Amino acid sequence: MKIPKGTIKELTIKSNELGEEMLLLIYLPANFSPLYKYSLLIAQDGRDYFQLGRIGRLADEYLFAKEIENLIIVGIPYKNVEDRRRKYHPDSDQHQQYIRFLAHELVPFLDQEFPTYQIGSTRALIGDSLGATVSLLTALQYPHTFGKVLLQSPYVDEQVMGMVKSFTKTEFLEIYHIVGNQETEVQTTNGKISDFLTPNRELSTILTSKSITYFYDEFNGDHTWAHWQPDLKRAIKMMF
Repeated sequence: MKIPKGTIKELTIKSNELGEEMLLLIYLPANFSPLYKYSLLIAQDGRDYFQLGRIGRLADEYLFAKEIENLIIVGIPYKNVEDRRRKYHPDSDQHQQYIRFLAHELVPFLDQEFPTYQIGSTRALIGDSLGATVSLLTALQYPHTFGKVLLQSPYVDEQVMGMVKSFTKTEFLEIYHIVGNQETEVQTTNGKISDFLTPNRELSTILTSKSITYFYDEFNGDHTWAHWQPDLKRAIKMMF
């Protein structure tokens, strides 16, 4: 049985928050129709999720088998490593503007262009490493807009933990969180070696103590797509 393939199209949106044109990769299911309503999965590291994560192919399989709800996936590619850091890292100069772009510009654009439910519980953010960090911080700031977050090996520092500790609107958020048990010496984009595992465990302890719908798991492996890609199967099924 041949599984029908969804299509991926490129759109551009002008961001006033960031002062630049933002490229979007939009996955529409094979049976896409404006007569249906769709949940949204917005991926940081957008090109990586389609190419390395093969997220479109996974959605094709699940939608064909009717194992997940109707889903549109929106990937936001980064231009280069420096651009990625400027937008995703909590201490970087474009971080807040990027978060506002996601909540105030991207969501209204997608709700206007596509037949979405237009409620937070049907919108999810996903990312790996720094992409997971900015996804989490965006959802903490806009829990009414983004009700689900999928974190694959997020970068966690004191600032991130502080924001999670002070977060109170726990009933709006559902979090999926994984990290590798070998992520103790991760080469980060600024050339430093960081322990990701310990702060992720601390983050997990904080999240577990809150009344958030929360799933946490440690996989056997390091900070690479070799582990994030197979994990997407469970992540997507669990969240959609």
